[in-house]
This record gives sequence, structure tokens and C-alpha cells, in this order.
Amino acid sequence: MNIVIPDDIVRTANLSEADIMLEIAILLYQQKRIGTGKARRLAGMNLIEFRRELAKREICVHYDVADLQADIETLQAAGEL
Repeated sequence: MNIVIPDDIVRTANLSEADIMLEIAILLYQQKRIGTGKARRLAGMNLIEFRRELAKREICVHYDVADLQADIETLQAAGEL
């Protein structure tokens, strides 16, 4: 899917294409419409960069008990825990 944003709007907002993608990614993430992985990919960032951006904006990371359990299982499977 392609989304077209008129050039005059981009100029008025004074944002680059990367900035616009980041703003969209953060908005969708904040609304819990997409998770961290998809948001960071949309923003063109790795996980650390995306989390730093969230921290800079004082946005809490969505991380619940199910996420913790999945991380524990992954660590156990890898022999790290």
C-alpha cells in the first residue's frame, strides 16, 4: 500500500519522509494498533533506536505479563536462564 502526502503538507510540517514515518509509527504504537516490532520497522529503526525515541518522548513501552512470559521462554530455550 502506498500513501501519498501532498508536498505542500510535508513542507508546511517541515518533516522529512523518515520523520513522517516515525510519527506514524509512534502514533500507531501509542494507540496499541501495532506492536514494537512493526512500529520500529515502519520507523526504519532497530529496537534500541526505537525504544530510545520512545524514552525521549516519555512514552511507556507496552510490556505485559504475556510479553514477560514469552521472553522467559525464549531465554530458557536459548539456555540463558
